[in-house]
Amino acid sequence: MLDDNASTALLITVDTELSALLHQRGMSLDDNVRSSIWGDAKGGSYGIGWQMDQLEEHGLKGVFFLDPMPALVFGPDFLKPIVAAIAERGHEVQLHVHTEWLAHATHSPVQGLTGRNIGDFSLGDQLTLLRMARTWLEDAGAPAINAFRAGNFGANDDTLRALAQLGIAWDSSVNPAYHQHGCRITDARAQTGITRQLGMLEVPVSGIIDRPGSFRPAQLCAMSATEMRAGLRHAVQESHGAFMALTHSFEMLSRDRQRPNHAVMRRFTALCREAACLPGIRTAGFHDLPPSLADEHAEPTLLPANRIRTAMRRVQQVWGTWRYERRLVPA
Repeated sequence: MLDDNASTALLITVDTELSALLHQRGMSLDDNVRSSIWGDAKGGSYGIGWQMDQLEEHGLKGVFFLDPMPALVFGPDFLKPIVAAIAERGHEVQLHVHTEWLAHATHSPVQGLTGRNIGDFSLGDQLTLLRMARTWLEDAGAPAINAFRAGNFGANDDTLRALAQLGIAWDSSVNPAYHQHGCRITDARAQTGITRQLGMLEVPVSGIIDRPGSFRPAQLCAMSATEMRAGLRHAVQESHGAFMALTHSFEMLSRDRQRPNHAVMRRFTALCREAACLPGIRTAGFHDLPPSLADEHAEPTLLPANRIRTAMRRVQQVWGTWRYERRLVPA
């Protein structure tokens, strides 16, 4: 049973998004939704429905950062069944934005400008995009949005300013692993705990040190179950305010979306199992987090590197790639 008075809030977050690349290659909206959101493959479904089943089996809540930007191409109605599926089961719907969809927009809200990341746009254009995207989600039935994560973690300081102006309290666009890959929020490389920045409460993606000087994010496809368990236990032992884990709606599938990736699925189940039995953890969404978390906890120390733990993960990754990512030749 989860401890409501525990010191560490666990946020299991799922970036829930259609694939702009598959759209560019000619995939229909319905097929993109089935593949990217529901994770249909080999006669089963391994997307957000499967993830919610696992969370609920262990008494946990998930946070689904849902990208509404394909509405630029298809209109917003496709969002309604996705929002309903998440909200009706008691999980959170929060805002995610992939600006890659602007390149395919029927009508541009930002004078035809395009960019890979929201941080590529001016403050005024970011306000336009964020306001529009939030409206689409809430009109589709999502409860009031109070948290945001940039697609590709590609936010900058103006993103935080725009969110603050819109009254969105929490941001989770900082991932220290992306500080050289589009995440341009000030001091993103050094952020490991909840902070106040430019009128926002920032909750970065958690992680560990997997080798000296190297941050490994708490993402299902990036960490072994052993690393995730060790990182979570370290967060509890050190009384971290929060532990932010990350996956995607399609991450339980092979990269070609043709079959389930049971290695990643086992990691998700292992995280849920650990969270359900570890004293000192409470599952949470952003609506459950008190703003005082930014003031009550010192900058957390990360779990230090362990050569054996890192080597074991590398071996598992090699095996997983061979097992689930190689192209199977029909007999």
